[in-house]
Amino acid sequence: MALLNQTQQEYYNGSDHGGYQFVSLNDIINQFEVAYVGEEKIIQKVKRTDIAFHAQRAVQELSFDTFKSYKAQEITVPASLQMTLPQDYVNYTKVSWVDSAGIKHLLYPTSKTSNPTPILQNSDGDYSLTAKGTFLVGPNPTIVLDGEYLDIKVGMFVTGASLNGSLHPNNWDTYLVSSTSNLNGVTSITIALAVLGTTSLDTPIVIGGGILSTSTATETLTFTNQDRSLILERETTYVLENAILTASSNKITASTATDVTNIKVGMLVSHIDIPTDTVVQDVDSASGVITLVRPNFAGMTSITAAVLVGAAREVTFLSIIQNSTTWSSYKSGTPSENQDDYQDDTYWPMEGSRYGLDPQHAQANGSFYIDQNSGKIHFSSNISGKTVILDYISDGLGTDEEMIVHKFAEEAMYKWIAHAILSTKIGVPEYVISRFKKERFAAIRTAKLRLSNLKIEELAQTLRGKSKWIKH
Repeated sequence: MALLNQTQQEYYNGSDHGGYQFVSLNDIINQFEVAYVGEEKIIQKVKRTDIAFHAQRAVQELSFDTFKSYKAQEITVPASLQMTLPQDYVNYTKVSWVDSAGIKHLLYPTSKTSNPTPILQNSDGDYSLTAKGTFLVGPNPTIVLDGEYLDIKVGMFVTGASLNGSLHPNNWDTYLVSSTSNLNGVTSITIALAVLGTTSLDTPIVIGGGILSTSTATETLTFTNQDRSLILERETTYVLENAILTASSNKITASTATDVTNIKVGMLVSHIDIPTDTVVQDVDSASGVITLVRPNFAGMTSITAAVLVGAAREVTFLSIIQNSTTWSSYKSGTPSENQDDYQDDTYWPMEGSRYGLDPQHAQANGSFYIDQNSGKIHFSSNISGKTVILDYISDGLGTDEEMIVHKFAEEAMYKWIAHAILSTKIGVPEYVISRFKKERFAAIRTAKLRLSNLKIEELAQTLRGKSKWIKH
């Protein structure tokens, strides 16, 4: 029976060209069941799910060093000098930029820089957020801080001498920031009590009512995250004035549409009626409506307190810094490989600076490093605006269309699956497992040789250049 089910004319008129050299993973599983599983065969009984599992593991492992790595992406490097890693990225094989003639110029990785996480520090260098606060006694108590502290978010714990004194009730855990206000470069806050096991931000504390000191003296307050994690530096903070919160909804409406210009997707939202883990999901610049979402929850019920809904409120939006000082200095500085091209008579006047030159910097193509935490490639400043190609390795399991195997490696797949199944079964003689282990090794080696695609004419042409005399 013929394997081809289309005519030559249909093939050339279609779009699936060259696919005959591959076999799908589903076909390999089916053919393995026929050839290896059954009575009087090496594997008498096995579940199809077991075969599928080991087949996928075989594709993953063989994709790294046996199959051809032909996946690549091309982008124009933006001003941010960053490239997002592909969804199915495992490792790169080559990063290069392309000139006007279409020729690749290899970029080299640099290990001398990184993009570390910037941690917020106070003036003493401690990893904490502190501020001087003055208690204002009254029916609507406010603590006025000694400056503008845009890093303070609603829901943060607050500690201080007056807040943790002898008048502190036993049934309260600590105090939380219930609201923030920023005016003329000064931040003011109100606080609420946090009940053990619950969080209540809707009832502010009345200073002078027997819980807090009636003194208006200034004292140092310390602010911490609820999960006690370190406070990270903010990248941008924007305070939206006169915002309208919609009841039983996840929408915030600005007084004017232009007010949402500085609000970006992913920003944290700080407000008394909005949970502390809420972020911006979408910004409609035409209508001035901001959509919120809680990434850690299936549903979104951000605005729960109806008492303040509908009134014009102040909402703070914060974005945690993604770019450290180290990365900012790297992308703004002139790369060392471009500071001198060494193509003139300045070899010796460089005062010996070429001595011990690091080979990774002995080129003018540029450099890069990969930030695994953010999933981005960072380029040096001389790559801005250039076309960059990323050749990378995938595990071959990204989509159903990618789960294919070259026919040169088909036998290696069968031997891999057979050895994996036999080695995990009880009662299989060790000599049988050892036999299939050797057969698997031999099949993989054969597949590597076949897929290496060596041609005798190309090899001979390369070796012709090796016959030249090299003078010492």
